[in-house]
Amino acid sequence: MAEVTTADETRGRPQPAPRQAPKEAPREASRGEAPSRADPAPPRSAIAQRARMLKLRYGLFALGAIVLVVGAGYYWLSGGRYVETSDSYVQANVLNVGTDVSGIVQTIAVHEGETVKQGQVLFTLDPTTFRLNVDEARAQLAQTRLDLKALKADYRHAERQLAEQRALVASDQATFDRYATLVKSRAVTRQQYDDAKFKLKADQAALGANAAQVASTLARLGGAADLPATAMPAYKLAAARLSRAEHDLRDATVRAPFAGVVTQVSKLQPGQYLPAGTPGFGLVDTQDMWIAAQPKETSLTWARNGDPATVTIDAYPGHVWHGHLQSVAPATDQEFAVLPAQNSSGNWVKVVQRVPLRVVIKQGPNDPPLSAGMSAEVSIDTHHVRHLGDLF
Repeated sequence: MAEVTTADETRGRPQPAPRQAPKEAPREASRGEAPSRADPAPPRSAIAQRARMLKLRYGLFALGAIVLVVGAGYYWLSGGRYVETSDSYVQANVLNVGTDVSGIVQTIAVHEGETVKQGQVLFTLDPTTFRLNVDEARAQLAQTRLDLKALKADYRHAERQLAEQRALVASDQATFDRYATLVKSRAVTRQQYDDAKFKLKADQAALGANAAQVASTLARLGGAADLPATAMPAYKLAAARLSRAEHDLRDATVRAPFAGVVTQVSKLQPGQYLPAGTPGFGLVDTQDMWIAAQPKETSLTWARNGDPATVTIDAYPGHVWHGHLQSVAPATDQEFAVLPAQNSSGNWVKVVQRVPLRVVIKQGPNDPPLSAGMSAEVSIDTHHVRHLGDLF
């Protein structure tokens, strides 16, 4: 059973102290609310400091907005003068050296990376076949000259035969007319009359054959027998064949069409058969180089031919080349595409086009060597100045 404690027994024992409720932390007065009368009022220095911080904050915001507007205006006013693009490359005249005749490569007169002058021999083909063709064409030309002389003599002989036949026909006609009169009076026999008639017809036919022979010979002489042999078609044909053979002989020796540097010379070897029109190796013109750039069409509003330009090459950072804008292409690259874009559909999306342009650079003696295809960056000064009135 639980033990029961009476009130008298508990009076003599010590009692525990009563627990006190925790004190609530004083709440700060919210902004804009007046502090309660129970809370203590903040000091005036804290209120003034807070006001100064608010003013400073709003001032910084206003100053930032002003700086942003002024900076944007300055950027816009100073912009639009330069056309800049990194989509540009060094270009040069690059030629795959070849020839229009076929033959065996005999000698190669240059080496890889060698600088050559205009007209310098690059390589030669075996000239034996070409020289034989020249000798044959010369002989054919001489034979043609002799044939034309003989043809002129044949023409003169045919003319004499024609004149002789005409005289014979005239004599036969006179005899026939006379016999036609005498046969009526029986002064000549009918047989004599018929013989004279048939002889006249035979001689007239021979006269026609002689006339055709003269016309044929005259046609072979070009229609004018008194022309010199060099003006006749047959002679001109033989002379053209000789010129062609001599041209092929000259083409067997390949020369540099312009000054530059040869490359990929190892593609051609002595003893190799080189078909006509097949490239032997490359020749790059290092004296006349330019920059091919493709800026956006929207940046070319004020670009004009002759505007000064500066060029930097990725391979030579820090070095600047000077030049000028030579030309702006009259058409974009897509106009020359095999399958140009057709923008007639309803879901067409407008894309900013790029217009090719050419910048000529001036190379000085101290400039580093350039190679065709190097990446470049171009800046063209259009001298255009924007005004605030352009915004309105």
